[in-house]
Amino acid sequence: MATFGAASTVNTNPNKSYEVTPSPADSVSSLNFSPRGDILVATSWDNQVRCWDVSRSGISVASAPKASISHDQPVLCSAWKDDGTTVFSGGCDKQAKMWPLLSGGQPVTVATHDAPISDMAWIPGMNLLLTGSWDKTLRYWDIRQQTPVHTQQLPDKCYSLSVKHPLLVVGTADRNLIVFNLQNPQTEFKRIVSPLKYQTRCVTAFPDQQGFLVGSIEGRVGVHHLDDSQQNKNFTFKCHRDGNDVYSVNAMNFHPVYGSFTTAGSDGAFHFWDKDNKQRLKVMSRCNQPITCSSFNHDGSIYAYASCYDWSKGAENHNPATAKSSIFLHIPQEGDVKPKPKVTTGRK
Repeated sequence: MATFGAASTVNTNPNKSYEVTPSPADSVSSLNFSPRGDILVATSWDNQVRCWDVSRSGISVASAPKASISHDQPVLCSAWKDDGTTVFSGGCDKQAKMWPLLSGGQPVTVATHDAPISDMAWIPGMNLLLTGSWDKTLRYWDIRQQTPVHTQQLPDKCYSLSVKHPLLVVGTADRNLIVFNLQNPQTEFKRIVSPLKYQTRCVTAFPDQQGFLVGSIEGRVGVHHLDDSQQNKNFTFKCHRDGNDVYSVNAMNFHPVYGSFTTAGSDGAFHFWDKDNKQRLKVMSRCNQPITCSSFNHDGSIYAYASCYDWSKGAENHNPATAKSSIFLHIPQEGDVKPKPKVTTGRK
């Protein structure tokens, strides 16, 4: 474990966001704020897991580097334990590490797969770590044991997963969306073919556990309710497009207070949405590189996002000399994230 760099309050961003320094040496794959405080963790393709203390003062926000650890290969995902003491990370080395960050402990391997670990989540209601992999399995881990307490076969590679206990949603290759009730995790609750025509990029469970969002590489989001009586509320919408150019939806996050959500895309933009009123609340200016991942802090007062190369054009189009990877901290205005009251009209 190492400390690194110096504090930052740089503001050179078109959205008046504040840049976190030092910047990762390669693309950022995940961002996650602590559920108990303003500590931000980032994983990246340079094999590193980095952590910053974040502080807000009025309309400005600052970050100070806290610590970092290394994996043997690129790191793809991260998650926090619900008490905010511990960080988990996983990636191309096929291992998940547990890092007791607040106690200053050393990272230890707590989970393994037969292929890269693509996504993960801590499940507070079960006190288990969940890992999803390109080996077409989900594995549930009691971190005190070396073998999984349950291995769930998937129809294809796991691309994304999201937990709002007891709801678990998993997006795999071939447009499969698998829903589990974690009160009975060994049985699929429902399997759905994505309402979007192209490859799933991300899934995010509703805060009320009644459904989920799915985003795809085609610049489109699907809003899906699980209750059959609510199917009339399901819809899809286009986003992250510019004329005939269509960009991937790479990340979606619900605001922890207002229930609105963000989408972030390969067009370098992030937007705020109100799904219940089917409205876009705010359009933000585009960055000069794709946004690959994002996260709200615990009270929604700070939104972190990473602007970097997203590998959609392959390694041959990646130039480390010009493709700087940056992490930004943005303070959303209340009007950007608070849904507007419904307007009802009636005949006299």
